[in-house]
Amino acid sequence: MGEGAAPPQKAGDAIPVRAPMPVTFLGHSTVVLTVDAARILVDPMLRSGVGVGMLRWMAPAVAPAVARASDVVLISHLHNDHLDVPSLWRLGRRHPLVVPRGAGPMMKRRGFTDVTEMGVGDSLDVNGTTVTAVFADHSGYRPPFGPKAPALGFILEGPTRRVYYAGDTDIFPQMAEFADRGLDLALLPVWGWGPNLGPGHLDPVEAARALTLLDPRWAVPVHWGGLWLRVLRGERRRRLIDPPREFVEAADRLGLAERVVLIEPGQTHTFEGEPRTSSESETPG
Repeated sequence: MGEGAAPPQKAGDAIPVRAPMPVTFLGHSTVVLTVDAARILVDPMLRSGVGVGMLRWMAPAVAPAVARASDVVLISHLHNDHLDVPSLWRLGRRHPLVVPRGAGPMMKRRGFTDVTEMGVGDSLDVNGTTVTAVFADHSGYRPPFGPKAPALGFILEGPTRRVYYAGDTDIFPQMAEFADRGLDLALLPVWGWGPNLGPGHLDPVEAARALTLLDPRWAVPVHWGGLWLRVLRGERRRRLIDPPREFVEAADRLGLAERVVLIEPGQTHTFEGEPRTSSESETPG
């Protein structure tokens, strides 16, 4: 990793043929994706079949090699369902990590040696792909005793591909500014790990509204299908499985269902082809 990557091209510029972009959804918010030459892992939860506090991991087992092959791990915020220290230990304590500014000392105390802190607006280069930290409307406090660091989203801009990973967030007006980057893909949270959502989250309907602001070619729903409260068995199917399908329905009501690609936990979808040009891109009213 390093700084000083060439500035990404703007929407509408002449660009080379777009590279295939494989995206593997591992459950909840854990995603492995390849953006041009950079292989990036976000918010890894790799402890299949075990409990995480009051939560239990419900998604298929994750092959360690899938995660270890990443060039960098991006951590969006400090909540236990996004920053799981035992999962990171499985990658090795020398694996490059990016964490919100203020979380570095905690990670170094836990033995990690290659830790980069980022705040909103900071950028770094990963194999020719620029990773930029952006605002997320979500709490950054790590329960029960801290520390606290701002929650982040990330925009990944390679020579031919542009991706927005929202982390955990509510909808916010500045999402419309991300559309100016000509996004190929938005990874949008559509639920959580229980029967209800607190503040700072997107439900399926609000995620569809965010889709109208971001205007990507494709969208993949995340933040579902992985963690679930142990004590809630009767609600399991409705809230563990249904939210991404409700997102598709909400997107359909806005005329955007064709942009949504539903990837089941443990599956990979490879995005190929050219994005819409700026002249073809219109946000539905």
